[in-house]
Amino acid sequence: MRATVLTDNTGNNGLAGEWGLSFYIEYRDQKILLDAGQSGLFAENAEKLGIDLADTDYAVLSHAHYDHADGMPVFLEKNRKAKLYVRESCGENCYDRKEGRMKYIGIKRGLLEAYKDRITYVSGDCEPGGGVWLISHSRETMEEAGKREHMYLKEGDEWAKDCFAHEQSLVFEEDSGLVIFNSCSHGGAANIINEVSAAFPGRKIRAMIGGFHLYNKSEQYVRALTEKLRATGVEEIYTGHCTGEEGYRIMRDVLGNMVHPLEVGLEIVL
Repeated sequence: MRATVLTDNTGNNGLAGEWGLSFYIEYRDQKILLDAGQSGLFAENAEKLGIDLADTDYAVLSHAHYDHADGMPVFLEKNRKAKLYVRESCGENCYDRKEGRMKYIGIKRGLLEAYKDRITYVSGDCEPGGGVWLISHSRETMEEAGKREHMYLKEGDEWAKDCFAHEQSLVFEEDSGLVIFNSCSHGGAANIINEVSAAFPGRKIRAMIGGFHLYNKSEQYVRALTEKLRATGVEEIYTGHCTGEEGYRIMRDVLGNMVHPLEVGLEIVL
């Protein structure tokens, strides 16, 4: 498989970056877009890299936040056939509490209605293509994440801690093991790996790719998580976006060359 980074915080070689994430993934006979950043930048970078988004077979939204979803209308206009897979609980209702005020951080309002004929809602574990899986994660783990991150869902006139039921992992079956993509890993990267391992008993974890949401965490927290990652047996890690520069530095310090940075234009071949 080959995964190309279309959007990440870090630009490279004339390709601009932004706070967000987007991957173009070629696997067997399938071409998949995972997330689309927060603007049309991913599409500009794809064009510069010689990638024709119109050839994409289907798209996946990792979770219902703007920095992964708001570029998706650009994709759906450039590609008139691809389905977009989202969790059944995905809505336009995600907020972040900062300095006592609620800030909307969800999908651009109106997107789900405007493209309802292109959207496929999934529950549980789902196989959209041969060897490709969308894996859900335990509500208990995710509710802890919502509390920790001060993130909320607006349900009518009420506020509820975000349980991240709208988050999913994209998993590929390779002969060398499983390759996991999770764009923000709100429930904890090690927890996510362990839950994927439970869904595929006896399978090795070849790689974990995505953001680990460490930019706002203490060094103690990051080091503890990194040791948990080591214990999963994962062979390689590619991370960027919400991991943050300091989070990456600490992970690299602990795990050495098994950790690699994401940047726009990077090709990951596994």
